[in-house]
Amino acid sequence: MASTVLNVEGMTCSHCTKAVEQALMTLDGVKAASADLEAKTVSIDYDTAVIQENELKKTINDAGYEVK
Repeated sequence: MASTVLNVEGMTCSHCTKAVEQALMTLDGVKAASADLEAKTVSIDYDTAVIQENELKKTINDAGYEVK
């Protein structure tokens, strides 16, 4: 199990944070995702045996937000 915090640009409201969290939670191996609007970050707990960090970043980008 691993944890990471990614900087995410483009989140402007609570709907945005929910969209990022929900996109991540659809992935196998993601155990928790919590976006912070003010900090412009998302904290993710995931299983490295199932999913890698680059896949997390791609999912956020595909949801319309930019990982910095």
